[in-house]
Amino acid sequence: MRTRRPATDTSEDPRIRRLRRKRPWLWLNPNARPAHEALPALPFGAADLSAAAERFERFGLVLTALFPELAEAGGRIASPLRPVPRFAAALAADAALPPLPGRWLVKADHALPIAGSIKARGGVHEVLYHAETLALQAGLLAPESDITRILAPAARDLFARHRLSVASTGNLGLSIGIMGAALGFRVCVHMSADAKEWKKARLRQRGVTVIEHAADYGQACALAREEAAREPACLFVDDEQSPWLFLGYSVAARELQRQLAELAVPVDAEHPLFLYLPCGVGGAPGGITFGAKHLFGDSAHCFFAEPVGAPSMLLGLLTGRHAEIAIQDIGLALETDADGLAVGRPSRLVGAVAAPLVAGCYTVTDPRMYRLLYLLKKHEDLAVEPSAAAGCAGPLHILHSAAGHEYLRTHRIEPANATHVLWTTGGAFVPPEKQADFLAAGQAVAPAVWAGFKK
Repeated sequence: MRTRRPATDTSEDPRIRRLRRKRPWLWLNPNARPAHEALPALPFGAADLSAAAERFERFGLVLTALFPELAEAGGRIASPLRPVPRFAAALAADAALPPLPGRWLVKADHALPIAGSIKARGGVHEVLYHAETLALQAGLLAPESDITRILAPAARDLFARHRLSVASTGNLGLSIGIMGAALGFRVCVHMSADAKEWKKARLRQRGVTVIEHAADYGQACALAREEAAREPACLFVDDEQSPWLFLGYSVAARELQRQLAELAVPVDAEHPLFLYLPCGVGGAPGGITFGAKHLFGDSAHCFFAEPVGAPSMLLGLLTGRHAEIAIQDIGLALETDADGLAVGRPSRLVGAVAAPLVAGCYTVTDPRMYRLLYLLKKHEDLAVEPSAAAGCAGPLHILHSAAGHEYLRTHRIEPANATHVLWTTGGAFVPPEKQADFLAAGQAVAPAVWAGFKK
């Protein structure tokens, strides 16, 4: 049973009290800075973004050999960018609001190959970086040699002597586990109490060792880190601090830039781009925000979405304490069905990087996530898991809340000119019976769930 820790002195802050009430809220980041000021001060730069993209390109043949489903895409781990006008119209009707302006698109990372979630890019990039480093050190690869030599028996023998360890609420574990096992690594995934059984089963089918914890993600991560530190040939993939995960996620912004150009969607000061990014520990949304700011500058407005029961990144950002504060410190528990977002403490690395870049954060109730999931499937035939639906609530906050109106006014944004990208994060591998349960839960949600948005 989870216990609540005594609230810290921050509980006297009215913003903290608001979080404790667990009501949806759009928080605007007062520390956001223009891209030209914020980006040079960060620990990563454009060269790091390019190096990650080049690594994916370099390993295209390897990925195709391991995962034949990537052949059509030339080994690229990519997801569609889909217009969703029917969803936008249905959401307006469901919430009894006027037609919702702007262009609405879904970046369908719930359909990413290999892991079926947004974690595919970061997890695969981390494993590829580690495998390449080991092979170079062992003399099995040279900087200019054929990268497919990493599939040779000698390389598999090398990787079999090494172990990968990761803590996860589910999706990162799938990414690391599937990619690591495919190359021949021994992989151990520590699953928190929030992880779903079907995700554990999928890993075990791949020969991955799954260790189940009764504790939340933060405690599972600490235990996994301690265990890995005792084994010299073990890499702990640290979702809270890994630069290779972060940079792997950032490459998605390049993919988005190309897809927007293909759709002839302009992105500039008069045609702003809004990204709505579901957020757990922060790696994926932080990496995407970092990439988007490099490519689109201040024309990109990035918002993180979190459950009302687990607003860890929002808490870290608004207090400025980042990983030094957890939601349990203010009397909250991890109460959400959105397992991918069920995190009590945000990433130390991402908190510092996101602080000057992210436009704000908003929180979503589980019933709203289920309703959004249902509407997305009914009107656009997109099947996602609850955590992935969190991003779909973003435009309502921007277009129909007091804080959203303030943001549009401050940035002189004409709503009709905006492009809203709803970033879905997981769902492709959800078993049919579980997806049916999700849809039934969403169908049962009453329209009153949208109370509070201003017409």
